[in-house]
Amino acid sequence: MVRALVMMNVDRGQVPKTAKQLAEMDEVVDVYSVAGDWDLVAILQAEEYERLAEVVTEKIQTVPTVARTTTLMAFRSYKFTA
Repeated sequence: MVRALVMMNVDRGQVPKTAKQLAEMDEVVDVYSVAGDWDLVAILQAEEYERLAEVVTEKIQTVPTVARTTTLMAFRSYKFTA
């Protein structure tokens, strides 16, 4: 499995609505409202990088309340759960 973190700015007053829309996507593992420069951070997971690319460029970009995104592709996890 591969993961990506997508930080998003959303339209004013639309954080809860946008978070719910994102959470309905199969590849979205978690959605967090956050403080700072971003409004939401979504954790995506898929079998391959190509699928993550499709989710970011096709699915998330079609959510009308998402104004701006920055995507971080995860290379390796350093925390292992037992």
